[in-house]
Amino acid sequence: MNAQTHLKIRELKAGAFVEGVYSLVNPQTAATRGGKCYFKVLLRDASGEAAARKWTFDEAMLPEVSRTGYAHVSGRVEMYNGQAQIILDHIEAVEVTATDLVALLPATTKDIDLMYQAVCTLLQSMNDAGMRALADAYLTDVAMMEAFRHAPAATNVHHAWIGGLLEHTHQLMQLADRMLPLYPQLNRDIVLLSLFLHDLGKTVELEWEKGFNYTMDGQLIGHLVRGAIWLQLKAAMAARESGIRLSPETVTVLQHVLISHHGALEHGAAKIPSTPEAIFVAMLDNLEAKTTIALHAVARDRLHPGNAEFTERVWSLDARMYRPDPLHPVQGTHG
Repeated sequence: MNAQTHLKIRELKAGAFVEGVYSLVNPQTAATRGGKCYFKVLLRDASGEAAARKWTFDEAMLPEVSRTGYAHVSGRVEMYNGQAQIILDHIEAVEVTATDLVALLPATTKDIDLMYQAVCTLLQSMNDAGMRALADAYLTDVAMMEAFRHAPAATNVHHAWIGGLLEHTHQLMQLADRMLPLYPQLNRDIVLLSLFLHDLGKTVELEWEKGFNYTMDGQLIGHLVRGAIWLQLKAAMAARESGIRLSPETVTVLQHVLISHHGALEHGAAKIPSTPEAIFVAMLDNLEAKTTIALHAVARDRLHPGNAEFTERVWSLDARMYRPDPLHPVQGTHG
């Protein structure tokens, strides 16, 4: 299979013929108003994603079509609400290799080494020796840090690309470092370490070697609980290796931030944030994630006069996003 021959999602234009291999995101069946079954999916490659539909489809074929998470497709591009949509003639599951994934999965455009070094520098700037020792217990875990550097932060919501977890964590820690002087009563060490750890469990919650999916650990445990379990183990390890033991209260407070950072029980939090630092982390995490989702949805770097001014409904924001920047309109869009 040669994943390099397919037309890139970013290059799709109305009327273009599409044939190639793509990653499948959320493949499912639905019914037309007349009750006829059809297939719908997001097709993804390293350049982006686009909606696809197959209007004639046997629902019994869904497990086979989605079996590998990748498919060879053919069809034509139509425009729907200003967005490219692929009308499929053919779709067939295919196996892919690790080499193929470079073309089929999106990846961060930022420098992984520089982001990781910035995260390490901020952790080393913490005042408390016990907190620095705890951070070192994670940073010296070679396998965990390798996964941290390359894992996505989600399967399809925010930072759903290779290196997305590191990018999200780096951005949060940079934001916190700039904002914390405005809130001198917050404990800087607790905030910075919590932001470093808050999504680290996603390194085992998600798998990305053959596409972005949830592992058994992700389905049964989840990154909040996994992170709290790891914290208990790493705190004991750090105490043994450094001779500096954090108080049980400190460990509990850190665990609380991890299990509450989704902010609300209905959003997956195990507890509601109940310390100032936990509230700060949860709100900052929500701010960064939703801002990234909104910017990704409007794709202003790819906006042109033919685009619709509003996106389709973005379910995680519960809104259709207005795409243009009114102070920097795309030529030909207004006036």
